[in-house]
This record gives sequence, structure tokens and C-alpha cells, in this order.
Amino acid sequence: MIESARVIIGGKHTDERGEISFVNDFDMSQVRRFYKIKHLDTTTVRGWRAHKIEQRWFHVYRGSFIVNLVEIDNWDLPNKNAIQLSFHLNAADFSVLHIPVGYASSIRAMTKDSEMIVFGDYPIEHASMDNYLFPADFFKPSQNLSNEN
Repeated sequence: MIESARVIIGGKHTDERGEISFVNDFDMSQVRRFYKIKHLDTTTVRGWRAHKIEQRWFHVYRGSFIVNLVEIDNWDLPNKNAIQLSFHLNAADFSVLHIPVGYASSIRAMTKDSEMIVFGDYPIEHASMDNYLFPADFFKPSQNLSNEN
């Protein structure tokens, strides 16, 4: 079994000067790059994308997303009925979802114009060597475990 995906909880402090949001338990020492994803609507599904070697961290800073994950059991012929983990990430929660190696992810915005930053631990030159794509309907959503934070 591979490492489990988990939400790294953030927080905020407010005083007369304003507000500071933080995720102090997010260790960024492994991050090599990041990029932004923006969904204009709530119907677009981006996925499934998996990585054998690269891990990712998702941080929603505007709106909210549902992130579904499936642990890949066999890279040549994955189980289409694998249990899905479902995470609702909301900008107001200021958290980070850590997705270890070995998972496929699918994302959908829950509010229009939602945006997230994705952090990766390998440089872009590596991306084409560790990129496994499956159609949006490849994994069946019949078994879905919610991990609301």
C-alpha cells in the first residue's frame, strides 16, 4: 500500500491590521515547480491524471473544487472500480491536499472561476516521463469515500 493522501490544515489570524492565512505544516522543501489551474464553470472535469514518481500538492485560493483520487493498483490495467477518495477543497479553509505518488486525480470546480495552485516535486522536463492519462469516465464513481475537512 502506498502513502495515503491527506489534507494539511491551515489557519488564519485576524487583528486590526488585517488577516494572515497560513499552512505552517506544509513542508515545501521538495517542491520544484508550481502552476495554476482555473475552471471557468462547474461542469468541466479535468482528469484522470496519475503519476508513478511525482507527488503533488493542491491549494485552492479562489472558490472550491472537488478532488477525486484513485490509488493505481496496476499501471498496465488499473481497476476501474477502485474506491475513490473525495476531497472538497475550499479557499476559505486555506489548506493543502497532499497527493503522494501512485494516485490518479480528477478535479471539478464547485463554484465558477475557481482557481488552484498545484505544486510538484520534479522539474517540467520530467513531466512527459511520468504522465498517465485516463478518460474522465474511466473510474466508476460507485464507491466514493468522502474526506471532508
